[in-house]
Amino acid sequence: MRQGFLAALLLGWAALAPAQALRAWSGGTAPPLELQDLDGGAHRLADYRGKTVLVNFWATWCAPCREEMPSIERLRRALEGKPFTVLAVNVGESARVARSFADTIPARFTWLLDRDTQTAKAWRARVLPASYLIGPDGAIRYSALGALDWSSDEVRKTIQGVMK
Repeated sequence: MRQGFLAALLLGWAALAPAQALRAWSGGTAPPLELQDLDGGAHRLADYRGKTVLVNFWATWCAPCREEMPSIERLRRALEGKPFTVLAVNVGESARVARSFADTIPARFTWLLDRDTQTAKAWRARVLPASYLIGPDGAIRYSALGALDWSSDEVRKTIQGVMK
């Protein structure tokens, strides 16, 4: 079953590989998210209430996922000191595989593991990368399917607007 989900993600990714824009979301509150980081520490989305959170679903085999990571780090640095955080959720891979990739890029955001893909399914992240911008109230405000330049002025201004 996991292989079928990953195959569907790969097929969806192939169709949506070109960069997409942030799209306004009217779906309401974000589904629960409770995952471990690369060191086994527990993280819950509810613990970030009051902050704007970028939840990014990715995998090491997804070229657009890997390519957009440096722009996510540039965004994180640009918003450092503000109520903003990034949760990078690796879908369906082991901690060893995810850590091996994370160690190759200088990013200081939180790397989480969705080993059984259940969180990605709950979030309906059917393509990778799939990203959701969560407002301080816990509601999804925007989504992006496919790679995006997260460090662009337009994206940063949108995120700053959600923080207010």
